[in-house]
Amino acid sequence: MKKLFLAAAFLGLLSTGCRKIEVDGTTTIVQGGGITTENTILEGRIIENRTLKAQYTYKLRGLVYVTNGAVLTIEPGTKIVGETGKNGGLIICRSAKIVADGTVDKPIVFTSESATPAPGDWAGLVILGNAPTNATFNGQPGIGEIEGGINNSDGLGLYGLGASSNPADNSGILRYVRIEYAGYAFLPDKEINGLTMGGVGNQTIIDYVQVYRANDDSFEWFGGTVNCKHLIAYKGLDDDWDLDNGYSGKVQFGISLRDSSVADISGSNGFEVDNDASGSTATPQTSAVFSNMTVIGPRATLSNVGNSNFKRGMHLRRNSSISIFNSVIMGWPIGLLVDGSAGRPTDLNITAGSMVLANNIIASNNTQFSYSASASAPTGWTTTDLANYFNLPANANSVLAANADVNLTAPFKYDNSVDFNPTAGSPALTGASFANAKLATGFTAVTHKGAAAAGDTWWKGWTKF
Repeated sequence: MKKLFLAAAFLGLLSTGCRKIEVDGTTTIVQGGGITTENTILEGRIIENRTLKAQYTYKLRGLVYVTNGAVLTIEPGTKIVGETGKNGGLIICRSAKIVADGTVDKPIVFTSESATPAPGDWAGLVILGNAPTNATFNGQPGIGEIEGGINNSDGLGLYGLGASSNPADNSGILRYVRIEYAGYAFLPDKEINGLTMGGVGNQTIIDYVQVYRANDDSFEWFGGTVNCKHLIAYKGLDDDWDLDNGYSGKVQFGISLRDSSVADISGSNGFEVDNDASGSTATPQTSAVFSNMTVIGPRATLSNVGNSNFKRGMHLRRNSSISIFNSVIMGWPIGLLVDGSAGRPTDLNITAGSMVLANNIIASNNTQFSYSASASAPTGWTTTDLANYFNLPANANSVLAANADVNLTAPFKYDNSVDFNPTAGSPALTGASFANAKLATGFTAVTHKGAAAAGDTWWKGWTKF
C-alpha cells in the first residue's frame, strides 16, 4: 500500500517542482523530474565510506558506530538529529574518520529532533583515536575505555593503542560544526558530553566548533594530542573544558559562557583538569597548552549568586600540568584553585616549571585564589604562595576587581547581542606574549588577550546564542 501511495505521489509531484517525501526512514526528493532516494535513518554500524548530503536531514537511532576504517563525510549545511528517547549518538571509532567540513554560511548541525529541544535530548558526538593516553583498560596500559556506556564486546568504545599509539593519528575534520542539546549521564561520573575526544591525534582538524547547551561537559579530552582552535562552549551543565588521562594538545581561541541558573550537582567549572582520576604519575601527563581563552562564569557582578553549584574558573588538580596563557577568566565564585588534595600535589608542577600561568587576566571572582593542600604529601604551599606565584612580575598576569574593568563589549548577554570583543581601553587589547617555549609552535601570535580582538567576527555567523 505504501509503495502504491508513493508511486502516485511521485507522478503528482513531477509537475510541481521540488518536494520531499519521508516514508519508513527513507527520504525521497523529487526535483525537476528527477528522483533520488536516501536512507536517512542511521543506526547500528557504518562499516563502509558514506556521504551524508545536505538536502536531507539524518536521524541517529541509538548509538551509531563508524568503524572498520570507514570515512563518514558530511556535506556543508547538513543537519543530523538524535532520535527522541533513543539516546542517539555518533561514535567515530579508532581508525575510522569523520569529515564534517562545513562553512561559515553552511555549518553542519548536530541537534535534537524535538520541536521543543532540551539539553540531554541525545547522547552526543564521540571521536576515538589511536593517540597516546595514560589510561589502562583490562590491564593494558595506553588503552582507555571512553565513558558513557559506549564500549561493547567488540571494543568499539576504546581509545589509544598502547605501545602502538600514534601521536600523529588522524580522525578526520570537524570544521564549522555546531553540536546542540547533547549529553546524558549513563552513570554518575560516566557521562557523554557535547564533544568527547578520546586519544584523538594531532593530524585531526578541530576548528570552529560550538557546543550549545550540553547536558554535561561541553568539551572533554581523554588523552590524545589533537590541536583545536576556535571553540565555543555555551550554557553547558557541567564543565566547559575538561581534560583527563594525558591530554597534551594545543588549544587557541576558545569562548565559554554560562547560564547563571544552570549548574551540575557535581560542581561546575570553566577548566577542570586531571592527570587521571587518582592523581598518579602515569604518563603521558596531562600537559595541554591553552592560549587566548575567554572563560566567563555565571556572575556578572560580585553580588550575583545564581546556582550555588558553580565553583571555579580554573580547577587544576590531580597532578595535572596544564599551561594557560593570554586568557581572561572572569565572573566565577573562585577564579583559580590549585588542588593538591588527591595524588601527587599539583603545585609541584608549578615549581618544576611544567605548569605555567602567564599573561592572563582574572577578574571579578568572589575569591580570586584558593589552594588545597595534600594530606599525604604536603608541600607547605598556601593560598598566599599561589597568589604570589600568579602575581610574579615575570608572569605578567593581572588581577582585576570587577568584570567592567576588563571592558568587553557585552559578555553577559543571553542572546545574539552578546559580544566578547574588547572595547577601547580594555586591558585585553594588548599584552599577549608568545615568548614562552610552550607557545613556539602551533599557535597564532596575536597581541590581544582572550579569544577575540577588537572587531573580531570569527565567533559570529555560524554559531547560536
